[in-house]
Amino acid sequence: MTASNDAISSGALEAIFTDKDKAAREYPVPILQCLQIKPMASGAQGGQERYRLVLSDGRHFVQAILATQSNHVIHEGQLQVRSFARIKEYTTQNLKEKLIMIILSMEVVESMGIAEGKVGAPVSIEQVRTTTSAAETTIKGNDFYGVKEEPTTQPKQMMPTRPAATPGDPIYPIESLSFVLNKWKIRARVTFKSEIKRWHKANSEGKLFSVHLLDETGEIKATGFNDQVDQFYDTLQEGSVYYISSPCKTNTAKKQFNNLPHEFELTFTQETTIVKAEDQSSVPQVKFNFCTIEQLQSVEKDNTVDIIGVLKEVGDTTPINAKDGRSFSKRDLTLVDETGFSVRLTVWGKTAENFEVQPESVVAFKGAKVSDFDGKSLSLLSSGTMSVHPDIPDAHRLQGWYESAGRGGNFQSHRNAGMGTASGRSNPVKTVAEVNALDINMLSDDGAPVYYSLKASILYCKPETFAYASCPNCRKKIVQSTDGTWFCEMDQKPFDKPEYRYIMSLSVADHSGQQWISVFDEVGRVVFGMSANDLMELRENGEQEAFDAAFSGIVYKKFTFKCRAKKDTYQDVPRIRHQASEAIALDFKAEGNRLAELIKKYDINA
Repeated sequence: MTASNDAISSGALEAIFTDKDKAAREYPVPILQCLQIKPMASGAQGGQERYRLVLSDGRHFVQAILATQSNHVIHEGQLQVRSFARIKEYTTQNLKEKLIMIILSMEVVESMGIAEGKVGAPVSIEQVRTTTSAAETTIKGNDFYGVKEEPTTQPKQMMPTRPAATPGDPIYPIESLSFVLNKWKIRARVTFKSEIKRWHKANSEGKLFSVHLLDETGEIKATGFNDQVDQFYDTLQEGSVYYISSPCKTNTAKKQFNNLPHEFELTFTQETTIVKAEDQSSVPQVKFNFCTIEQLQSVEKDNTVDIIGVLKEVGDTTPINAKDGRSFSKRDLTLVDETGFSVRLTVWGKTAENFEVQPESVVAFKGAKVSDFDGKSLSLLSSGTMSVHPDIPDAHRLQGWYESAGRGGNFQSHRNAGMGTASGRSNPVKTVAEVNALDINMLSDDGAPVYYSLKASILYCKPETFAYASCPNCRKKIVQSTDGTWFCEMDQKPFDKPEYRYIMSLSVADHSGQQWISVFDEVGRVVFGMSANDLMELRENGEQEAFDAAFSGIVYKKFTFKCRAKKDTYQDVPRIRHQASEAIALDFKAEGNRLAELIKKYDINA
């Protein structure tokens, strides 16, 4: 373990929490050992899983939380217990009188391997706590972005507003905002601003508005109530970029009112600071995550999607009377794309009345709700947006396709497609080597996947993270309350216990190589031969031998996995993710017969 002792940044944690100048100077990118990885419960519907770590420099250890933008190091099996990582970007926090690190970016040092045990005899960083509070800093690479506070002898006073943040203040990515950050500043573009809405109840009345805030890493909803409507509504203009600084309440996203993928949402307070940025060009205008029209067949009802297509037909405006007596307008549009499918999308209210887009225009919609009426159809939400001829590669590609081949094409609707499209899809059998050789540039930028089948044996599944706690009714993630009960934010109901569902990564291999694939509950049940509830019960009841046997029992099991490879982007770097939708135990007799027939096709006398 000598090499590990030499390479680990011994003393870095003490410097990080007691002397930030020394930390920036002597430990710009510290190398720490991972001693523990644990998933954190999340109550947000569709929220990403979060992980708690214990990191050590050989002298001290500290509790850490991994920001979700770095989850891939766990999902891809890179970060393991007793492995080593370079901490490229982090913050420190004093959370409930405990010192923690929040890891924004890390890189596993594969050359150091996995140690046989922990390096040194580390003690808790709490033991070196001094009367000086740990500074909240952001460090990236070997650059230091923290602003050193000047000493003051004046007592703190409650001020109606805080001074504007200075350019030297650290900018946090929107993706990293969560409960654990209590002091932050973001630079974000307002991509949507609602009208002011008012409510009247028997015991209260008030008003509110909401905005969507976007940066390079993600998008989050923020809401202002009552006084904050007067304070911020006129300040925030759709399309402009602002610096927004805490204090600002961070809550679990209420997905029945929030269609953004972020796990959390913000609520403005009187002390929130909002300043318009001088540089309006450094933040993206809009961020799409497009689904093709063909892919709508596999999207569940009530989910929201981003869609882009050529406007084939524009219907007339139709008046609609709601049950409460209100009247409003609707207009049906027909979109087509190069997958050969068409879909009806409905716009409402002023968007329907003022719609003047000409047929054969390329139109992108963000935040459209999926319905299973008439096969599949879409409805643009009030918080959704529409962009005509957006200056993005997907739009240019669609325009070129339509002018060269699409104008005279025939298009299939989802009304008659049913599930036959998915079940009839070609899944050619590939080897792991062929899968690993997939050229990322050959995958579609619009997220259209490549489907294949893989005959492979399981090598490994991490026992620390194999399932999540879900609501027995809606199957969304639920969180455990302090009294031991479980509460579903979606259904607003408590439960005595959750229903655990599989979500995990499997390392699989065949004769040609190894590959990581993501699997969910249906595949997990086939692989383990038991439900996630049963497997979790073994662990919670202390039946460690049976629990370990379940994981060792799947090693070298052979399955045919029906998979898809999909291109996505992490920190502007494209990559391929592989997900299995079905696992079929290998029928050795049938496989032997297939190989025998294959051998017969070879003429050994030729």
